[in-house]
Formats: sequence, structure tokens, C-alpha cells
Amino acid sequence: MYSWLKFDEVRKLQRLYDQKFEEAIFAQRSGNIRLYGELIAESERILQQINAAKKKLV
Repeated sequence: MYSWLKFDEVRKLQRLYDQKFEEAIFAQRSGNIRLYGELIAESERILQQINAAKKKLV
């Protein structure tokens, strides 16, 4: 019934994922590989949350 609320959650998580991934790419280009690794790991956790939220919608 309220699946549109969960879709907003997915959209919010997707924006957060995109932001973290972009920060990671910038860190890599600036030579900060340790920060790049941390941000990629965080973005992967967010991606897992996105996938779990999408499965709940179905």
C-alpha cells in the first residue's frame, strides 16, 4: 500500500551512493588512495542497502 514511501527510500539511498562514489573518484584522482578505499567500501554498503530495499518492494 505504501510502496511509494519505500521507493523514496531507494531514491534517497541512490543519491547518497552517487555522492559517495563521486567523492571516492575525486579522492583517487587527487592521490588519496586510503580515503578512496574507505569511500568505496562505504558506497558498497549503501549499494547493499539499495538492493535490499528494492527486494522489499517486490
